[in-house]
Amino acid sequence: MTRSDLVEELAARFAQLTQRDAEFAVKTILDAVSDALVRGHRIEIRGFGSFSVNHRPPRMGRNPRTGQAVQIPEKRVPHFKPGKALREAVDQRNPV
Repeated sequence: MTRSDLVEELAARFAQLTQRDAEFAVKTILDAVSDALVRGHRIEIRGFGSFSVNHRPPRMGRNPRTGQAVQIPEKRVPHFKPGKALREAVDQRNPV
């Protein structure tokens, strides 16, 4: 599902929302999640899951072309952990 698919689904479910209002709502929520993660905060949405920032320490890697050792700097990366309700709902779906 893409962002535009999410906007269309939201507008279809709630007749009082115009396409423009639904787009604004989705953009606002995603911006709030992004801003919180940039600041290092954890976001928890009950029944869905939690977003957090993981710290990856610096390490040595290899250039696949030359085999030369390369220093990889530390990183902060976003991480999503699905909640129990989401895991169970996905597990109950029949394969297509």
